[in-house]
Amino acid sequence: MATEGNLQAPTRHPIDWKNPEFYNEEATFKEMERIFDICHGCRRCVSLCGSFPTLFDLVDEGPTGEVDGVEKKDYWKVVDQCYLCDLCYLTKCPYVPPHEFNLDFPHTMLRAKAIKFKKGEVGAGERFLASTDVHGSFAGIPIVVQAVNAVSKTKVARSVMESTLGVDQRAWLPSLATHKFRSSAQEARSNQVKDGATTPGKVVIFSTCYVNYNEPGIGHDLLKILDHNEVPYVIVEKEQCCGMPKLELGDLESVDQSKQANIPVLARYARDGFAILSAVPSCTLMFKQEIPLMYPDDAEAQLVKEHMWDPFEYLMARKRDGLLKTEFPQSLGKISYQIPCHGRVQNIGKKTEEMLKMVPGTSVHTHERCSGHAGTFGVKKGFHDQAMKIGKPLFKAMAQHKDGGAPDVISSDCPLGGHHIAQGFEVNKLGEVPQKHPLTLIRTAYGLD
Repeated sequence: MATEGNLQAPTRHPIDWKNPEFYNEEATFKEMERIFDICHGCRRCVSLCGSFPTLFDLVDEGPTGEVDGVEKKDYWKVVDQCYLCDLCYLTKCPYVPPHEFNLDFPHTMLRAKAIKFKKGEVGAGERFLASTDVHGSFAGIPIVVQAVNAVSKTKVARSVMESTLGVDQRAWLPSLATHKFRSSAQEARSNQVKDGATTPGKVVIFSTCYVNYNEPGIGHDLLKILDHNEVPYVIVEKEQCCGMPKLELGDLESVDQSKQANIPVLARYARDGFAILSAVPSCTLMFKQEIPLMYPDDAEAQLVKEHMWDPFEYLMARKRDGLLKTEFPQSLGKISYQIPCHGRVQNIGKKTEEMLKMVPGTSVHTHERCSGHAGTFGVKKGFHDQAMKIGKPLFKAMAQHKDGGAPDVISSDCPLGGHHIAQGFEVNKLGEVPQKHPLTLIRTAYGLD
């Protein structure tokens, strides 16, 4: 068997989820056995997440010391540890397509998750956790929000949530916002593209569930940065959850429903020349990668893919074209910054780091390890301890800035990951360091109120 790794850029095959064979459990287990055997012989990804140590322990403790000694029912232990971060595929594995081994670990795990979901083996609590639009239905109603937020922080409520929804009592949970981002954001802007602009000169904001329902300040920070740089913008006319939480469960029919609601709307903006910005990396990745792979022949899905931008990817493109304001009156001090997994796998480079480093009097210490939060994974009772364990090396590394001492602020493009890191600081007694989103930091650096 050949052992040389692939030296070409990874390529992705479409997700053949509409084919009945996709849900053939026997065929899926056969493919998992093939992939697990390759992984067992390589072990390069052992430090990425819980899937690989789980697999290797099953092999090493089995009767043969090989994959053939692992019982098929134990394959689900590996599947349950995968939270589809995609790092193994895009940063570690030498055997991904176009290599002859044609190994796609995360999408094989997705296939298994889809089978598990279709069999009805995903609990009601997990399904509810992934229903972000349902959670947000109470946001924006001040009296209700205040009551819900207050009650949800009590020990009694957290105990009930743990027993009914499987949410670990110790896990950090976001609060609902008293004002939704979409309803409180400034609306129409001029849609005229500036003459000579190479970067798209007008932007439409896909709010995301988290920014809309939980932390609208991040969205308003983005709008202030766009205003300051004279970039006209509008808010997406209507939107639903991007579908990433449902994808992580293997609930592909619900992903399809989100796609049917969002893609036609976003495609209209794309056809009109808008750049589409999303401030949550997982949501951006959903439109850049997962939906296009689920619908390879859908012209509108592919069009949205080409017009979807990470905010800092967009801002640094404006800088490249000489259209970004680069005077920052406020320094930011020492920043410990984490690139989230779903940001890294977009293959856009370190755009957030590049912009933060433009601020005078600012020192950025960048970290590329996983925080361990991984969507709903980090809040579940069965996985919270492991999520904290996965993140512990990152927490410790971020607590010591490269310029010496503790950082002045910790930051991550993933809002949930950022709060998970802050909890990791608290749990591991690494000091009290404020946590702020990079868009908040840049708004501050610009001196914007």
